[in-house]
Amino acid sequence: MEYTIQKLAQLAGISTRTLRYYDELGILKPTRINSSGYRIYRAIAVDRLQQILFYKELGVSLESIKEILSSPDFDFTKALKEHREKLIYKRAQLDLLILNVDKTIRQKEGEIIMNDNEKFEGFKQKTLRENEEKYGEEARAKYGNESVESANQKFNSLTQEQHKAAEKLSSEILETLSVAFKTGDPAGELAQKAADLHRQWLCYFWNTYTKEAHAGLGELYVQDARFTAYYDKVQPGSAKFFRDAILVYTLKGK
Repeated sequence: MEYTIQKLAQLAGISTRTLRYYDELGILKPTRINSSGYRIYRAIAVDRLQQILFYKELGVSLESIKEILSSPDFDFTKALKEHREKLIYKRAQLDLLILNVDKTIRQKEGEIIMNDNEKFEGFKQKTLRENEEKYGEEARAKYGNESVESANQKFNSLTQEQHKAAEKLSSEILETLSVAFKTGDPAGELAQKAADLHRQWLCYFWNTYTKEAHAGLGELYVQDARFTAYYDKVQPGSAKFFRDAILVYTLKGK
């Protein structure tokens, strides 16, 4: 079956402007242009649009979607199965947040009492889900499923005060790293302070801290572009500088 741009837009619940934008980006080209100059879409384009909308729903950027769909290794059926798993996970997260809202309403109306951990349960699960989507595959490959699940359990058990303390440490790390980077010395006092703050932060999430694992994580900050981008927002080159500082820190006393 063939669709004009208007018909496909109506079918998918999006605008013709969006379809034209996808065409400009090269992420979804029409199957052909008819004699009147209209874009015409066939089944393969319809299926590709479905994939694009699935990935968008999961928060994937259009640039990344284009790269994924253009890969010669792209497997349509496998992608659908992965979408299903992630959507089920997302639905479970929404169900948990709805339950949290319901319980909070009941507490405000005097029906039940909620402890502080319960009040933040849904938000913790959201953080875990986002981390799993971004870094789960790499973390499990590097540290194993058991270590990752153990870390997730520890994160879930954090009190509100501990969670705030960890967030404060995260900000302090970036602030200290920003000043330390200007010294150019990863072995200097400020750089080593940033590495120690990082150790303290890790201890909120790791059941067991080891210098080897800490050094390995520092190396990942350079190897993985997503981590590199996070630390390089301080200053370009900060991720490598931080990796070097962590390496100096973890080699002390050996």
